[in-house]
Amino acid sequence: MRLALGRVAKKTLINLVLLLTGISGLNAQVKYTVSGYVRDAASGETLIGANVINTGNAAQGATTNTYGFYSLTLEAGTYRLVYSYLGYKDKYLDLTLTSNYTQNITLDEGVVIEEVVISAERDKQKLNVEGTQMGTVELPVENIKKLPAIFGEVDVLKTIQLLPGVLSSGEGNAGFYVRGGGPDQNLVLLDEAVVYNAGHMLGFFSVFNSDAIKNTILIKGNMPANYGGRLSSVLDIQMKEGNNKHFEVEGGIGLVSSRLTVQGPIVKDKSSFIISGRRTYVVDLVQPALKGTNFEGTNYYFYDLNTKWNYTFSDRNRLYFSGYFGNDVFKFRQPGRDFAFDLPYGNKTATLRWNHLFNDKMFMNVSAVYNDYRFRFNGGQDDFVFKLHSGIRDWNLKIDFENYPGNRNVLKYGVNYTFHTLTPNTASATNGEVNFATNFKEKYANEIGLYFTDEFKATKDLSVNAGIRLSGFQQVGPYTSKLTGQEFGTFESVKFYSGIEPRLSINLRLASDLSFKSGMAITTQYLHLVSNSSSTLPADIWVPSTEVVKPQRGIQYAAGIFKNWNNDEIETSFEVYYKDLRNQIDYADNYVNDISKEVEDEFVFGKGKAYGAEFFVKKSRGRLNGWIGYTLSRTLRSFSDIEGGRWYPAVYDRPHDLSVVANYKISKKWDLGAIFIYGTGKLYTPVRGFFFVDQNLNLFYGPRNSARLDPYHRLDLSATYTPKPYSKKKYSGSWTFSLYNTYNRKNPFFVNFDTETDFQTGSTTIKGSKITIFPIIPSITYNFKWNQK
Repeated sequence: MRLALGRVAKKTLINLVLLLTGISGLNAQVKYTVSGYVRDAASGETLIGANVINTGNAAQGATTNTYGFYSLTLEAGTYRLVYSYLGYKDKYLDLTLTSNYTQNITLDEGVVIEEVVISAERDKQKLNVEGTQMGTVELPVENIKKLPAIFGEVDVLKTIQLLPGVLSSGEGNAGFYVRGGGPDQNLVLLDEAVVYNAGHMLGFFSVFNSDAIKNTILIKGNMPANYGGRLSSVLDIQMKEGNNKHFEVEGGIGLVSSRLTVQGPIVKDKSSFIISGRRTYVVDLVQPALKGTNFEGTNYYFYDLNTKWNYTFSDRNRLYFSGYFGNDVFKFRQPGRDFAFDLPYGNKTATLRWNHLFNDKMFMNVSAVYNDYRFRFNGGQDDFVFKLHSGIRDWNLKIDFENYPGNRNVLKYGVNYTFHTLTPNTASATNGEVNFATNFKEKYANEIGLYFTDEFKATKDLSVNAGIRLSGFQQVGPYTSKLTGQEFGTFESVKFYSGIEPRLSINLRLASDLSFKSGMAITTQYLHLVSNSSSTLPADIWVPSTEVVKPQRGIQYAAGIFKNWNNDEIETSFEVYYKDLRNQIDYADNYVNDISKEVEDEFVFGKGKAYGAEFFVKKSRGRLNGWIGYTLSRTLRSFSDIEGGRWYPAVYDRPHDLSVVANYKISKKWDLGAIFIYGTGKLYTPVRGFFFVDQNLNLFYGPRNSARLDPYHRLDLSATYTPKPYSKKKYSGSWTFSLYNTYNRKNPFFVNFDTETDFQTGSTTIKGSKITIFPIIPSITYNFKWNQK
């Protein structure tokens, strides 16, 4: 009996190894692999998500990875392959496989109305039905640029807010919430570097310059195991690599800002670069009007710089270096009162990556990443001087492998290590000979993640993406324990947390254009940001998991029906989700911002839940295209230290959210765009009354988040005019005209409570006023492009 069981276990182990390595004892037919890179013919940019299909058997195919690499294994024989990508002409390759074969392909851009390009678009839309991932949206930058934008500033973050399940943190604000998660529960990546503050101008613009962006992917739920560290979503943004064929210059001049991008080859077909810069100047323009006033010298602007360089040593080795540097500069001056302050803050990131191809089936990427976010405040009046600074800095090393053992499997596995340095609010002040300073020390931590994922076709109609992530977080010294007073030396372990995070997504094909998907993801988050406002601000502080603060943990379940219509011209989906959240963090009811105390000492801990349904209809082909997204959801929180543990709606709970996005091409010269948004009003905590203590007026509030502002709705319109669409000249240009809040809806931004005293009767009343910020805003932008070709 024991021998028989041993034989069964041995046979099972052998079968598992054969499955993972793609070796089949049931079919001894010799197989070979065709692999390579798919690139844009005009620029040499690699194409992410391009399809490679065997025309004789559509089930045999591959998709290019983040670096444009594909691998397709077929039995020995003669084949015709088709290479396709959205917006490009298909390319066919006839080959006879008698050995492993390397084939790099370039695709030419095409006109959308051509049938050959329509087939490429159709392949892209089939992913709605065929892919295992749920809640995943890919946004090409060219589509984003066609949409109306406030002040004419094209913004990736404002575009994703138009998708179901994604909410804006406030009117005109680039912050966002995903499926009931907090603003810190979104993993925002720029070329693999974490961006801790994604907003400029206190959040009204994002840090992402659209001219430097190549691709944007949003994962709203069931994130694959190669992503970790956040509970709610992943926003993965890749920068352009730079044209390795010829030089290009493009940019735009608007009412608020201007931008300029230069790219070109260093060594043709082997090495290229891109540099993209942007700066605002709207306050600069009013400086003459401020001269001689009590605000002379006041200014606010931001600037950012994106750069990237790459070198191809061979088909097996390629090196990338990318960097981002952005800063906001806010200077406030009141010469008459001798009052002034400076508020600079910004991000810096740098990513060095090495791609290596071991063989036709094994791809590796090694990345070294640095990122740094800093906030500073320097101000004073007369002899009083006050300084404040905080921030977070990471050093990160990661190794990722992709293995293509056969057409049924794609294996991904790797390891990720990060060393965190977190600076709490550190303040100092002087007033004559009187000095004050906080003595908060920097906190240090190690974070590691190991993952394995296997995307495979179990049967013809059943596809599975199964994975697991093992994470660990270690707070290290130097540190003095708040609980015991124990002193910890440099790199000495203070507290260790770990997490086992399984991920699973399943796709069951019910018909060629219909599928049912479901999934589950368990996630752990070790870094936290708690804001006392409805959206994140530059001064908000990231804090690590410590002996006091435990990691946040979440589990999300999701299921949905996905169907394409009219020969894949229209894609639709209906998804439902439920999310359970533990160790959620907030401030207590009696919280008062006190810089003499560490913020983690003011936290309270509780739980949360979110559930909802998302409807999505998208049309990508034809003169009229766009989408409609609607979300019905609830988001709740419960803290034992807040109102006795009562479940109350989170500040970003909005049961109804509707977005309608449309683009219409009138002619070769004119394109029209429109956006309509409707949403339930934002929650707030109302003032219920007041009382006096030692003749000082004090307010008391009603239940937390028990009142709502009026519903929010808005219509934006745009028109893009291209004077010479058929011009073959090196220089081209276009004008974009847009209206933000076209019918001048006075959407309340917040409620301001003020007291009014009648001195005749001695009575005092409290009055709430709804404050609006954005009226109808027209804008105009001139975009230009110069091409050496």
